[in-house]
Amino acid sequence: NGNTVPISVSAPGAVAIALFATGNPEPPLVTFKFGPLAGSQTASTRVRLAKTQDVIAIAQMGVGSFVQTSATVNVTIGGCGG
Repeated sequence: NGNTVPISVSAPGAVAIALFATGNPEPPLVTFKFGPLAGSQTASTRVRLAKTQDVIAIAQMGVGSFVQTSATVNVTIGGCGG
């Protein structure tokens, strides 16, 4: 069900992780930021997805580089209306 899709991300050493849904009307989903006192660079949330699509995570690492990964999420009932 596209109304509540659970997503978890982890990137040890990251200062931020941004999530994007390529098939949504508004692709940016959320950005998690981690300060120097963060116990871990892990986050979980629930998002709405309009249809089956790729969800992309981009992590900004503490040394200034970026790491990207993606996964295809199958949605049987769209959560963004329409």
